[in-house]
Amino acid sequence: MSLHTRKSHFLGVKLRALRKRNGLTLEELSARCTQLDSRAAPSVSYLSMIESGKRVPSEDVLGLLSSLFQREARWFLDDNPETESSAPRQRAGGAASVPLEPAFLFSKDLLQAAIPELLAQTGTTGRQFAHLLIRSHQEMSRNDFPDLERVAENVGERKFPLDADELMQLCKHHGLTLRWFDRKPVLAHDKDREVRSMVRSFFEAPRTVYLNRELQADPARLKFDLASHLGHKVLHEGDGLKSAHATGGEMGGSPEGAEFTAGMNARDVLHAWRDFECSFFAGALLAPKVAFRRFLTRESYRVEAGEKIQLTPAVVMRRMTKVSPYPYWHFFDAYPPGYLRAVYRGNGIPLPWGNMAQVTDPCPQWAVFRMLGETRGADRGSQISVLRDGDQSLLYCCHSRRANDMAGNPHVLSVGIDLVPALRSHSADAENIVASITDECLHHHGEARIPKAAADAIKGAAKVLNIAWVEDALSVPARIICPRSTHCPRTEHCDGARASRAREITDVREEIISKARRGR
Repeated sequence: MSLHTRKSHFLGVKLRALRKRNGLTLEELSARCTQLDSRAAPSVSYLSMIESGKRVPSEDVLGLLSSLFQREARWFLDDNPETESSAPRQRAGGAASVPLEPAFLFSKDLLQAAIPELLAQTGTTGRQFAHLLIRSHQEMSRNDFPDLERVAENVGERKFPLDADELMQLCKHHGLTLRWFDRKPVLAHDKDREVRSMVRSFFEAPRTVYLNRELQADPARLKFDLASHLGHKVLHEGDGLKSAHATGGEMGGSPEGAEFTAGMNARDVLHAWRDFECSFFAGALLAPKVAFRRFLTRESYRVEAGEKIQLTPAVVMRRMTKVSPYPYWHFFDAYPPGYLRAVYRGNGIPLPWGNMAQVTDPCPQWAVFRMLGETRGADRGSQISVLRDGDQSLLYCCHSRRANDMAGNPHVLSVGIDLVPALRSHSADAENIVASITDECLHHHGEARIPKAAADAIKGAAKVLNIAWVEDALSVPARIICPRSTHCPRTEHCDGARASRAREITDVREEIISKARRGR
């Protein structure tokens, strides 16, 4: 009897706990093993028997599992069962929640009266506020909308990938008529700037979809528009209460022909929610959860892989935040000089800006804002960042890329993850790793190569996650980023951060209160 056979009493329990902790199904674990070694990879049924203690893995299979989870083989053979507690669930959303107390000031009647007045006085449109509510719902639920997933999978029968012709056939099968129109981009005023604006497509009740002929040369965008309008027909019976698909213009809400006015009416929320449903349906139709997760696994989550199946980078990035077994993601779509058209903070990253106004004090070290400000440079890249938020340091990795919308307006797409939960799942000392990177950056004017021990831990976590651009980011210096440039922790303020001798009013107040309490 071999040594690993004699010491395998808890192997199945430990494997199951490790698999669950990394959010993998048995099918996905088998597929990941096949990626590493198709000859020795265990089947789903064999993995199940290992976990239940009915089989002991061969040395080859044990070596595969060790490599995949970046553990030494002897870890599986330890006579102690897996007792590591699961990492605490991270808070989702970008801002801390507030208690609605005292309760009598947050009654339904008072809120119904106060919210419209707040919107009117701040110039916030009802559509913008509705999008804020929906985004918060997305972030708190981490994009989990199983009913929409189910409807999309039934319509598309989980076929992946779907090409434009197949989508057109689906539209016709559901009674839609497709018509083409010609419209070039036009120069339009958006607040204090000029942008190129273009209507891509729109829905006319009860069953007609109008498509800009320019989409014929852009199959990835054509597929998304077709899928979204099909979603409106399936989900809402094509009643026409849906925004047009347009590029350029108002950044804080869905582009449409109706004039934006401050305040709120009942249809604002309905329109915004329907736009979201159609967009989510389109992503689920074009990239069914199981099939797309397998695709991302094969491609190691590289965004450019979407070109193989005619999906836009935005669809690939948005969808990977949903289908990945790792839940701690964020996504931004930013237009110059600092408009965030889309924001998703499922990992709780404390980005203090939303999509209702221009960012007034962006930290230029955030990859998304740095790429917006650079006229030259690489069109894509990955970055590991230490975010200093008050007294704590957080660790993120993102992949960002430049893009042009259909009207030719430049923007930057960025998708990223919180690295701390991954490091904890890898049994690494996440706090010390973050502290070592922070210290190194602070000693080198805000950016530095990651210390070897920390880099090795991140590389190991990246291999378990199977996200290639995390490992890519180790080849460039890490950077310190801040929630706001006015709170830069660097000894020398970076370019773009406004140096000022003025202090934040909240800091002044806290100091006064603290001194008063001490009797000074």
